[in-house]
Amino acid sequence: MAIHRFLNPSTMPATRGYTHVVETAGPSRTIYLSGQLGMTVDGKFAGAPGDFRAQAVQCFENLKAALAAVGAGFEHVVKITNYFVDMAHLPVFFEVRDRYVDTKAPPASTAVQIVKLARDGALFEIDAIAVVPER
Repeated sequence: MAIHRFLNPSTMPATRGYTHVVETAGPSRTIYLSGQLGMTVDGKFAGAPGDFRAQAVQCFENLKAALAAVGAGFEHVVKITNYFVDMAHLPVFFEVRDRYVDTKAPPASTAVQIVKLARDGALFEIDAIAVVPER
């Protein structure tokens, strides 16, 4: 069974809702999840145009569906990368993210502000890496 250790060494700066070091051990599968936009199954952005919260929730729902497709869940996610067109959305992102991840042992995380995402109207994108115990 894969074991994850989430570490925030005292020799490093305090974190804001992420873990500095995630160590995994044991027989496991590594799952790489492509960047997800806040798009529904019908290819439309969730919510009204400019609704960051709706897009962020949809991004996490899309990750949830991708994880489920390989028998995994958010408890297996060890790393996320978050792309924002406006870093001012970070507080809303934390609210949404905290409904999906274990806030006592959150994944390692990177947040980047970029000029534009792959689709016009996209406000946020997230990708992830999960480590799942062998079946």
